[in-house]
Amino acid sequence: MEIKKAELVTSAVNAAGYPQDDLPHIAMVGKSNVGKSSLINALTNRSKLARVSGTPGKTRLINFFLINDRFYLVDLPGYGFARVSRTEKEKWGGMMNEYLEDTSRLKCIILIVDIRHNPTEEDKQMAKWIQYYRIPVLLAASKADKLGKTRIKAQIVTVRKLLGFSDKVPIVSYSAVTRQGLKDLLEQLDTFLPDLESE
Repeated sequence: MEIKKAELVTSAVNAAGYPQDDLPHIAMVGKSNVGKSSLINALTNRSKLARVSGTPGKTRLINFFLINDRFYLVDLPGYGFARVSRTEKEKWGGMMNEYLEDTSRLKCIILIVDIRHNPTEEDKQMAKWIQYYRIPVLLAASKADKLGKTRIKAQIVTVRKLLGFSDKVPIVSYSAVTRQGLKDLLEQLDTFLPDLESE
């Protein structure tokens, strides 16, 4: 896949604000400081498409980016940031639950984890949600430029095991800084959008 066009179409707090067309969705989720915005910008070659905040927990909406006029890349609110209130956490959880309950257009979830560390309890909970809703998943292990290849291979095995995913679930290590692994991520996305491959 080559991303030639990308734009933020809308931001929503509930289903009433979602795009009302039938285009497929690929959603992106991860803890608040894992680098979702940086990955969106790197994949689309747009340095300011998604806002990169120095303060984790700033994404409090569901953001819909239209890609190549063919599908939406959906940025779900980050989780696991300790400084937000319990009420705010519950609100975010409700937003994600509502989104995940309607999976008719959702072709894949990209679950982003930090390759330098073992998955957090929130990561594990997110993995359980994905498995509960039976949504196809692509694991994206960020900050791969911070580890050597041998450590990355070993950590990928650990991450997969701790999240409870089988060997059939693809996992790609990448770096938004060096662009390592971004081509592999785009190629994986093609497998979840087979109808778009030839267009």
